[in-house]
Parts: sequence; structure tokens; C-alpha cells
Amino acid sequence: MPDTPLIHDQTAGIERLLEIMRRLRDPETGCPWDIEQDFGTIAPYTIEEAYEVADAIERADWAELEGELGDLLLQTVYHTQMGTEAGHFTFQSVVRAISDKMVARHPHVFGEESRDKSADQQTRDWEAIKAAERAGKAQKGALDGVAVGLPALLRAYKLQKRAARVGFDWPQTAQVLDKIVEEAGELAQARDHLSPDKIEEEFGDLLFVVTNLGRHLGVEPEAALRRTNAKFTRRFAFVEAALAARGKRPEDSDLAEMDALWDAAKAAERDTA
Repeated sequence: MPDTPLIHDQTAGIERLLEIMRRLRDPETGCPWDIEQDFGTIAPYTIEEAYEVADAIERADWAELEGELGDLLLQTVYHTQMGTEAGHFTFQSVVRAISDKMVARHPHVFGEESRDKSADQQTRDWEAIKAAERAGKAQKGALDGVAVGLPALLRAYKLQKRAARVGFDWPQTAQVLDKIVEEAGELAQARDHLSPDKIEEEFGDLLFVVTNLGRHLGVEPEAALRRTNAKFTRRFAFVEAALAARGKRPEDSDLAEMDALWDAAKAAERDTA
């Protein structure tokens, strides 16, 4: 199949990308790899691209973010092309659905409701609208609709938020801290006396309560852990560089030396803060 002018028209916008994906998936003239893919095989790439967007934002790398947003957009185009082929939906129907949803969820912007509301009131209104949408989808339970495929830490956070909206929550942060102490004790007992399966269960319980503490403190745990991961990576790189200056690698060192260098990394960060 010869290329259409649209394929090479750099001013064509989204229609160009849609045509490129149609060509890639063409069963006779497309790319063999792209033709073989389905929703299940592409989904992991979609998740990966979303994380790469978040990573670029975390690093404030705006040039990189432009490219990563394009990669994420390609995932949407990929899924909608497969949806079109299967007769499930099209790119235009997906755009129409999200546009309708945004208009319906913002009556204070696109309707006649007053914009003179607090952020808390707007949040409550948003949740009421989403609850009505879930009811229309036969999602009756308070936890229905929290995606199973989310990262476990993020899903725990969202499950707890949903439960809190219907009153299933500790009223004070101190009670959550007490629960953390309790769960840590149960994990210690499991470590000494129980099976690996039970240890895993108790460890999960502890993580779940720590996630709840983050919610009570107004901290999104996934973001907090990403920040700590970045800090650990940065400080360990300092340790490796300092060891290299001494003609060593981490495996040539010991914990006492590396711990001292770790403290030096922390002090250097404080000095530059």
C-alpha cells in the first residue's frame, strides 16, 4: 500500500498519528509485530509509559516530558485502533466519552451551578457525581471501580479513601499510629513462629496501615515512596563515587565505611539545601 500524503504531513496533528497506526496494523501491509499485538500485550507498555511520564515530571525534564507524553498518547491510539478493528469503540467515541464526562462533572464551569464553592465542596460534589456514575454501571459497593491493576500501594490508598467516605476510618491519626505498632508486633511474631505465607500476609497488613497513615497526614504514599527511591539512588551514587575515589567498589567495602559515607551524603545535601 503506497503512503498517503497524510503520513508525511507534519502539520496534520492527531489525524496523522491515527493514520500511522492504521497503517501499522494493516493485516496485509503493516508491521508484523504491531499486527500480532492485542489489548493484553500492549497494556504493560501503557503502564510503563505512564510511569515514564511521571518520572519526567519528577525530574522537571520538560523536553523529555514532551516525548514521553507522545509515547503515552500513542498507547491510547494503539488501543483505540484495536477497539475499532474489533467493533468495540473508536478514537472519536473515546474522545466523545471523556469530553461528555468532563462537562457532566463540572457543572460549575459548563453548566449553571455557581463557581463560588470551596475546594472541599467541589470535591464532595465530584464524588457525588462519580457515585451516581457507578450506580449507573451497577457498581453498588463503595469499593467497586477501584482498578485491580493499579500498583498495590496506590490501590490501597484509593481503597482506604473510598472506605473513609462512608465512615469506615479512624477519626484520629494517633489511632493509626497505634495500629502500626500493633501490626509491627504481629509481623515480629510471624517472623519468629509462623510460615513464610503468614509472614507475607502480616507484612502486607503493615504496609496497608502505613499507607493509611499517609492518607491521614495528607501524603500520597506512591509519590512519597518515589521521592524516597530517588533520594536513596542519589545518596548511594554518592557512596559509590566516594568509594571509587578511594580505589574501591561497594563489594570491597564494609557496612561501617559505607554508612559513614551515607551520612556524608546526607550532610552534603543539607549544606546545599
